[in-house]
Amino acid sequence: MITVTRLNGKQFVINAELIRTVESNPDTTITLINGDHFIVREPMQDVVELAIDYGRSLRRLNPPS
Repeated sequence: MITVTRLNGKQFVINAELIRTVESNPDTTITLINGDHFIVREPMQDVVELAIDYGRSLRRLNPPS
């Protein structure tokens, strides 16, 4: 899960595993695999980095094989 900010300043959480695309139009638009989309204040690169960090945190929970 990643925390992002709507244009009105309210924060909310998105399941990063459901993100299909992140675009800069110039506002950052996050589109989920179900077609829902959200416009957020964070720059596109920040959203990508948050999603990557989230994915890394999940892998740390798994025991080494």
